[in-house]
Amino acid sequence: MHVAVRQRRGRPAKYGRPARAVNVTLPDDVLDRLRRVDADLGSAIVKLVERRQPPRGRRTRPAEVTQYGSHAVIVVRPIKALKKLPGVQLVPVGNGRALISLTNGRTVPQLELDLRDAIDRGGEDRESLQAVVDILRQSRRSHTVSMEERTIIVLEAKRQR
Repeated sequence: MHVAVRQRRGRPAKYGRPARAVNVTLPDDVLDRLRRVDADLGSAIVKLVERRQPPRGRRTRPAEVTQYGSHAVIVVRPIKALKKLPGVQLVPVGNGRALISLTNGRTVPQLELDLRDAIDRGGEDRESLQAVVDILRQSRRSHTVSMEERTIIVLEAKRQR
């Protein structure tokens, strides 16, 4: 697994696979409902279709580096073992993938140790956990990649009384 971050030319694939533009005429009420799923109508349609039936024949890797410009992020399959780790929250990004978000106070080195401990405990998600550990290790050891912790903004609905 190679973690080099190279700047590619052009726009990245919107859905992580080949796609094309189409024109569709839809009723206004359907458009309103689609926008409640996602502000981007194409993404809303893809989300709804993939909820009913995930794409066939595409085995997604448990964890991978996804580039945007000269930066990259780790994108994972949202598995229970990751969700159970202290201070970890998975943020869905579409196509059955998620970003790993750490709560305040948690660090990447702590995450790597927690992942290694979870692997040692065993379980069915070892392959996915190991894939994240491998990416973190290679990034940490790389002379061409630097790792930065960033903050994402998460809005949470308040409970109604």
